[in-house]
Amino acid sequence: METMGALRRTHYCGGLRARDAGTQMTVAGSIAKCRDKGGVIFADLRDTTGILQLIFDDSTDRAVFEKASGLKSEYVVIAAGTLREREAKTDKLPTGDVELFVTELRVLSGAETTPFEVRDGINVNDQLRLQYRYLDLRRPSMHEPIVVRARIAQAIREYYDAEHFIEIETPMLIKSTPEGARDYLVPSRVQPGHFYALPQSPQLYKQLLMLSGFDRYYQIVRCFRDEDLRANRQPEFTQVDMEMSFCDENDVMTVNEGLVKHVFQKVLGVDVATPFARMPYSEAMARYGSDKPDTRFGLELQDVTDTVRGCGFSVFSGAIEAGGSVRLINAKGLAGTLTRKEIDKLVDVAKTYGAKGLAYTRITADGTTSSFEKFLTDEEKAALHAAANAEAGDVLLVVADAKNDVVFAALGALRLSVGEKCGLIDKNKYNFLWVTDFPFFEYSDEEGRWMAKHHPFTMPRAEDLGRVESDPGSVRALAYDMVLNGVEIGGGSMRINDPALQDRMLRALGFTEQRARDSFGFLMDAYRYGAPPHGGMAFGFDRLVMELLHIESIRDVIAFPKVQNAGEPMSGCPETVDEKQLRELSIAVRLPE
Repeated sequence: METMGALRRTHYCGGLRARDAGTQMTVAGSIAKCRDKGGVIFADLRDTTGILQLIFDDSTDRAVFEKASGLKSEYVVIAAGTLREREAKTDKLPTGDVELFVTELRVLSGAETTPFEVRDGINVNDQLRLQYRYLDLRRPSMHEPIVVRARIAQAIREYYDAEHFIEIETPMLIKSTPEGARDYLVPSRVQPGHFYALPQSPQLYKQLLMLSGFDRYYQIVRCFRDEDLRANRQPEFTQVDMEMSFCDENDVMTVNEGLVKHVFQKVLGVDVATPFARMPYSEAMARYGSDKPDTRFGLELQDVTDTVRGCGFSVFSGAIEAGGSVRLINAKGLAGTLTRKEIDKLVDVAKTYGAKGLAYTRITADGTTSSFEKFLTDEEKAALHAAANAEAGDVLLVVADAKNDVVFAALGALRLSVGEKCGLIDKNKYNFLWVTDFPFFEYSDEEGRWMAKHHPFTMPRAEDLGRVESDPGSVRALAYDMVLNGVEIGGGSMRINDPALQDRMLRALGFTEQRARDSFGFLMDAYRYGAPPHGGMAFGFDRLVMELLHIESIRDVIAFPKVQNAGEPMSGCPETVDEKQLRELSIAVRLPE
């Protein structure tokens, strides 16, 4: 292979246009494709900005032409020559009006035949793509999101800097705390038997920074959670973290609406309207069955509990007697699409989310078919249809359960499934929404106790404090989530800054005084020396990039993601380590039998 010698890149490929014709230049990159047309060689050169066609013909120096005739895909080259307008222009490439007539060519590195073609539109399984991630990232559709991701990060820093926030790094090796997901643990060599945790978020540290007088902080930070992977979750992820003092929740929301507006304008040229709509958690659940509703389409939930109370259908009456509810979606005008076969598929969706089944009524010009109306009197049927505003062409999808959470989850999922199936969602819309007034507590059947829905340092609403001990389920938090097109892209809260109130909320969460001190003593001590009112939020940076670019998989916006078993196919991690390393860390490995 050759060296660059005196050749140095003067231009990138992707930005060259007809206005640049006649310019002498040097470009560098990898050969995406090479075609020998008998006396004329065309080679597509790919760099980080795009593709430019190189041309070699009978007027090319013979030595250069011979070298070009040996080019293959993924060879790394540097080429000098004159940019000129193409005879056969194409609109398939941004650079389709020009080509580089090459006068000097050096092959810097050869390449073996790749395990898959390095181009868009290939049909290759994910495992192979991830195993050869460095090849996959060369493809334009994979390369561009990583480039745009960097531009989004730059825009975030630009905005927060202008708003007087200070970027401060917080530790990666921290104290393990019991709340939240499972920690990743790191053994200490110098303190045998002791462990650090990798941070699930910088929560405690950013609050301490407010107590340290920094007033406004932000950080684009890596976070870690050792939990089972689900769709669009990774064990390590990036968070845009911020905190501000002497504010209320409206200040936090306004600042972060401004951030989103700036990012969308800077990166996409899209003007996002502010302020965003706001919706209490209870309303979001009642209307959409979700605390992160997609408001780009209708199909809102309707509560028909009172309408069917005491009816002859035991599934409905039994759920109501057990303290639950009966709710439905009227898929208006969709009877033609939601055939019996499609409704059977929706039954499986409902069951996936905990429902015991799905009741339905399908109304067409030919008559009504229903899975349950034979159990109702004519008056009960008429009342249900009236309550649901049902008419010819409609399909009623009904879920009943003793637990309202199940009803909401099942109907929320059905709503999204029908919206997608029936083409009701405008994919070009960006619908933003604040969901507010979350419950402070949620009951965990697994733990057998009340737990914090956000985290223990969230400020409860002042008007609900009298019910903390007597009716914890009714206590609302000064917490807020930013939702975009049905995806939670960020969330936060106002924080407790009164030591007595913090002690009280920890007790309500089942912490003994000793356990609270063991877990959060350093923060509780800091409060004794004066704490300003403060609040903040964190954005899921990977999710933000996904939604901004309309990308469906979180893996496609992360350079080197993990797979379902939390491993990385390319490097093979996690891996065993040798006995010497374990001894140094005072660790003995005992595998489960």
